[in-house]
Amino acid sequence: MPPDFNLPFVLSVVGAFLTSSVVAITYVWPAVRAMPRYDALRLLAAFHAFRFLGMNFLVSGFVSPELSSDFASKVGWGDLIAASLALLSMAALSWRWSIAIPMVWIFNIWGTLDLLNAYYMGVKIGNPGLFGAAIYIPALYVPLLLIAHVLAFVILLRTTPVARSVD
Repeated sequence: MPPDFNLPFVLSVVGAFLTSSVVAITYVWPAVRAMPRYDALRLLAAFHAFRFLGMNFLVSGFVSPELSSDFASKVGWGDLIAASLALLSMAALSWRWSIAIPMVWIFNIWGTLDLLNAYYMGVKIGNPGLFGAAIYIPALYVPLLLIAHVLAFVILLRTTPVARSVD
């Protein structure tokens, strides 16, 4: 293993992905797939509207002063853009704008690539301890966000509505 490999951090991220996936499959997906498309996408986008939290990587004292300012800037501003796109998507879906679905595609693609890029840059840093209090963002929040993106992609790619179950 590389000398900067941090097993506890990796296990917490893997655990968050596993738990997020199980919760999504068991509880979220059955509810979301039964919703009208615009409502389901709006709900999933609402979760991403909180991505302004990534700006905390730019807050002095919240992360280690040794954390690369380039990393912090790319993560913070990328998340703020994703949060803004999520809010715009929610508005477009709520008001049934003709650009609603293309807007959600843009948001979902940007948001997914931004999160994957942040993980990639984070791996290059090698020391998750530099994240300071922000360690919970990649360890807990990002796995939840990525699972929500997957659900949104499934809804976006779905061409026929799923029949509602009668319970």
